[in-house]
Amino acid sequence: MCLAVPMEVVEIKDGDELTSPIALVELGGIRREIRLDIVDRLPHIGDYVIVHAGFAVHSLTKDEAEESISLIRRMADGWRE
Repeated sequence: MCLAVPMEVVEIKDGDELTSPIALVELGGIRREIRLDIVDRLPHIGDYVIVHAGFAVHSLTKDEAEESISLIRRMADGWRE
């Protein structure tokens, strides 16, 4: 099963003519570098993006991200019981 999760953008590294920008994102203390090649709009620091397989695929509001994160945490808690 594949799961795309919302993560907060904490840093953006500019690309050049051969590479696209890369973002450092965080969720729950876990940080990952992701590519921004296919995201619907380039994010700013503090924005949230849906991350799947190392790529940002969609941007979303903080409220949307918090709701999704809450649902994912509730599902994880349900599987532990």
